[in-house]
Amino acid sequence: MSTESNIVPESAGVAAPGYSTAATQPFYWSVWRELWENRSIYIAPLIVAAVQVFGFAISTIGLAERRRAVLLLDPAKQRAAIEMPYDLAAMMMIFTVFIVGVFYCLDALHGERRERSILFWKSLPVSDLTTVLSKSIIPLVVLPLLAFAIIVCVQVILLLETSVVLIFHDVSPATTWAHFPVFQNWLVLLYGLVAIALWHAPIYGWALLISGWARRATFLWAVLPLLAIGIFEKITFNTSYFVSMVQYRLMGFAPDAFDFQGRSKPTIDSLAQLTPGKYLSTPGLWIGLVFAAAFLAAAVRLRRYRGPL
Repeated sequence: MSTESNIVPESAGVAAPGYSTAATQPFYWSVWRELWENRSIYIAPLIVAAVQVFGFAISTIGLAERRRAVLLLDPAKQRAAIEMPYDLAAMMMIFTVFIVGVFYCLDALHGERRERSILFWKSLPVSDLTTVLSKSIIPLVVLPLLAFAIIVCVQVILLLETSVVLIFHDVSPATTWAHFPVFQNWLVLLYGLVAIALWHAPIYGWALLISGWARRATFLWAVLPLLAIGIFEKITFNTSYFVSMVQYRLMGFAPDAFDFQGRSKPTIDSLAQLTPGKYLSTPGLWIGLVFAAAFLAAAVRLRRYRGPL
């Protein structure tokens, strides 16, 4: 056998002599590749932000009269009424990036197999682990940071629109700033986005696993097994433990991440209500992260052996 036949090709993920894989920063460029190829990651949130700004601009008609009426209420109701549009803008954006993240993960590995571009990407000296991790970083890190930046920009625009309208109608804009602690709310927002991303990690991991396994209809393959298990449990045992578990995974982070002080309507009035220690010691968080790691490991193995569709 010739010497040349014993050389491992670079397409197998081994760099040639004198070639530094670290110097090329494959993980960094793999993340940028996802942003270049999936413009919906940032276009969809920007569209939602534009709609929010436009809708709020229309709602400023009659704002001065509503503000005068609000100022006659007790302080707690004043703050709730004044903060409502800003909180609504944040919640809509958080929901948007969650939906974007789920559908991105469902297409992340399936898309390159469907388009047969997986043959090209596998010819590069980038491991399957690096590729899958770079895709998981999008919903876990990139989208939360993007959501934070967009929400901050939207809220600043809303504050400016409110101030201009109130000044034009001889109402002090200080009534907004006094009841909407901007920097405190932004810290709460950033903390909340991190908590949500960690809590939803197994959801994104499951979507990536289905994306690497299914030949078609990834959304149905991701959802139907969960529905089937829930229906089977209900018919067989007349219980809903699995459905409750899924609901807990979707929305159960809040009671552990925040201290709502026993109030029926969750509100955050101070930074003292942030409870990262309690959140990080929650078994549900770490169980979810273990499942997320298992799903990602399975997705890496699938990508290693799965070819184009």
